[in-house]
This record gives sequence, C-alpha cells and structure tokens, in this order.
Amino acid sequence: MIIRDLNEAKGTERHIHSDGWDSVRLLLKSDNMGFSFHITTIHANAELEMHYKNHLESVYCVDGTGSIEDLATGEIHQIRPGVMYALDQHDKHILRANDKPMIMACVFNPPVTGKEVHQEDGSYALEAEEA
Repeated sequence: MIIRDLNEAKGTERHIHSDGWDSVRLLLKSDNMGFSFHITTIHANAELEMHYKNHLESVYCVDGTGSIEDLATGEIHQIRPGVMYALDQHDKHILRANDKPMIMACVFNPPVTGKEVHQEDGSYALEAEEA
C-alpha cells in the first residue's frame, strides 16, 4: 500500500514548478502502478498550449474555473469543479485559467518519472527520449 500526503510532498523533489503551473506528483513510474497521479495547479490567468503526443491524460477539476480549447476543432469547453476531461486522442489544446488558480487531479499513461516539464511543442518526452 502506498500512502502519500499532498502537503508533505509539496516542496520536495515531487513538486515540479514550470511557467504557468506547478505539479505535485504523488504517484510516479517508480511506484509501478501503470499510471502517474498528480495534483496540478494552473496559475491564475495562465494560458498553456499543450500537446501530449506520448501520453494520455485524464484531468478532474477540484477548484477554480477556466476553459480548454481543442485546437483541432476550435471547440472551447468550460472547466469548473466537478468537470473531467480526457485527452484520449493526444489532443493538442490550450488550457486557460480564469482569475484564480485551478486545482486539477491528473492521471498520465504511461506514467511519468517525475522530472518532466513541457517541451517546446507542449509535450512530455518519453523516458527513453529524455537521456
């Protein structure tokens, strides 16, 4: 059984900071669960273009509001607490937070190792590409 406390993980090597967001990675590849689990904060007024070419992601909004734009279709969906979205087609998208942070619970498959940040194209590299 794995037990981790979000507040204890903050400020450790599991807490990754980047431009417009930070993420506490509570489960990583090394935990051998087949997925990783993160609590990610999208900073207020952030606009993040992302494209997870190598990973599938499911996200559940815990707090805050914003939107996600599907760049293939131009559709914009509102994000608020209780809304989930899944990037099941490696969807290129823009995530926007309104005037307060959005707190998101995120699952990645394949699992991340814990050090990933977005590459120039908005994706995470696969572990084999990180060397």
